[in-house]
Amino acid sequence: MTFLPVDRSDGSVEFSVTVYPRASRSAIVGIREDALLVRVTAPPLEDEANAALVRTLAAALDLPARRITIIAGKRQRRKRLRIAGLTSAELLERLERYCGSLA
Repeated sequence: MTFLPVDRSDGSVEFSVTVYPRASRSAIVGIREDALLVRVTAPPLEDEANAALVRTLAAALDLPARRITIIAGKRQRRKRLRIAGLTSAELLERLERYCGSLA
């Protein structure tokens, strides 16, 4: 499988993320199979890692954090996210700008 964000009819995009908490620094580190890989410095306690994930993505994608919602997997490493007001093409373009080639 490959990373394929899904455009929704409401003008949002959904995609899978795998989060690695307690990393030395927070960053998007690439793609593995069908999920974006994100490392965060926060521990997986009391939603700290989830909040760090949203902040990291918001900063990397140059978006307000309020547009990013965790829609599934709040207590798991594997999560499903939705970003309002962004298409899959725009998401991939911003990820390439941040990470370089995603291939």
